[in-house]
Amino acid sequence: MSMAMRMMKGGPSLAGSFARLCAVAGPVSGRYSTAAAATTSASTTTVTKIVTQPAVHGTVIAHGDPTFLESVDIYFDKAAAIASTTPDILAQIKACNNILKVQFPLKCANGTVELIEAYRAQHSHHRLPVKGGIRMAPNVDADETMALAALMTFKCAVVDVPFGGAKGGIKIDPTKYSANEKEAIIRRYTSELVRKNFIGPSIDVPAPDYGTGPQEMAWIKDTFEHLQPNDINGAACVTGKPLEEGGIDGRQEATGLGVFFCLREFLNDEALVARIGLTTGIKGKSFIVQGFGNVGRHTIDSIYGAGGKITAIAELDGGLVAESTEGIDIPALKAYHKKKGTITGFPGAKTVKFAPAILELPCDVLIPAALETQIHSGNAGNIKAKIVAEAANGPVTPLAETILEDNDVVILPDLLLNAGGVTVSYFEWLKNLNHIHFGRMSRRMEERGKTVLIDALENEFGNGHRISAEVRSQVVKGNTEVDFVWSGLEETMLMSWENVKRTAEERKCNFRTAAYLIAIERIAACYRVSGIFP
Repeated sequence: MSMAMRMMKGGPSLAGSFARLCAVAGPVSGRYSTAAAATTSASTTTVTKIVTQPAVHGTVIAHGDPTFLESVDIYFDKAAAIASTTPDILAQIKACNNILKVQFPLKCANGTVELIEAYRAQHSHHRLPVKGGIRMAPNVDADETMALAALMTFKCAVVDVPFGGAKGGIKIDPTKYSANEKEAIIRRYTSELVRKNFIGPSIDVPAPDYGTGPQEMAWIKDTFEHLQPNDINGAACVTGKPLEEGGIDGRQEATGLGVFFCLREFLNDEALVARIGLTTGIKGKSFIVQGFGNVGRHTIDSIYGAGGKITAIAELDGGLVAESTEGIDIPALKAYHKKKGTITGFPGAKTVKFAPAILELPCDVLIPAALETQIHSGNAGNIKAKIVAEAANGPVTPLAETILEDNDVVILPDLLLNAGGVTVSYFEWLKNLNHIHFGRMSRRMEERGKTVLIDALENEFGNGHRISAEVRSQVVKGNTEVDFVWSGLEETMLMSWENVKRTAEERKCNFRTAAYLIAIERIAACYRVSGIFP
């Protein structure tokens, strides 16, 4: 078996793929069988086979697919089966440490009172603080929150960011609430986290996720600082904030840019791309992206800037398919989206109402950048991409992964590709703890030193010639905060990719299993060294 694909001819049957999945997961977890009815006991969960269309958010479709939380456990168990870590430490790594459920009233603008349900899961405390976003969506529940928290634990470990994993969720549709109502919900949720000791710069640091953004993070920061006025590091209680509130330059682009860095490295590896019949480089390759939110949009920007062709984009309310062989005009689309608030109806491409069908169109690279479980056993056999790059959390179910790999599709896993956001959140947290932005004490010093060097070179070797003003300004420019951020992000993603690639080669496994193996070994090392308290 090659690194990330099984070189088998012909399309796999669903039953055969499911049997292979159970063969992998069964010995470790004992949780899955091919039975058609679902039952739950102390030790066994079997999967109900039903056929439905993909949900808008959250709950898995099925065709035999496990739930999102079960999928994370399957992926973990697959790596655990070949890890050198002992079973007792594996059990500790896998378990979710804390899960908080809160319910509180909201007085709505129309005078009615609504009960709001919300969660915060802290998966692992092997490193502190724990870290993870807060999402607002109607299908938020405890299992989804725990699954996302687990992914955060492993994601941080893969890119060597010193956080444990956490996640939060508020069970509402944010589009149905006014700005004042959302502010009230966020502030009350934050106050509940403060009361339960589930937030703080050294305890638990939230960030944006689906349905939230910089504004919500600003409300969290302000609420925390009002409730904890003596905490001098209060600004570090949350990341993803606006720049005016202690955010960091480059955070908005971070996750999408991290996806791009890893894709670029994979596509520049001649040996890897040759195995799937591609040439090197992003330029000229065709890309389909699911999602035009923060992650998808910035991924598209980077790919388009590098010469890639965006041939289709899928969104919640529909999608676009390019009519030109050069792909979609992204600058024109962004201007249209800013004006209309949607990508549908864009005159430079064909609008498709049933967006999930877009995932099945031919392309070189498919990038799911929306929500979990979007590629499942019901549509995996129809995927025509040669690479699936997981920009979202958990977009491919285990059974879909088996089907894709049987069809020689390479999967670049979410644990690595999606880690750009938490990497730059780490930089923001450090900035807040240090109470100074990056570059403030070095930029002018760098510029003066470079100016002296250029002047000396011109005087000594220039023979009367001078470097042009344009070139001089580029050479002597000192590093700004965003320069530090993007350099640190690129270093993190490239080193992590090399580690994942090397582990996959050495252990003869796919990239996802390699990423989980790296995470498991790093977390296990923490537990072995620190011991057990008390």
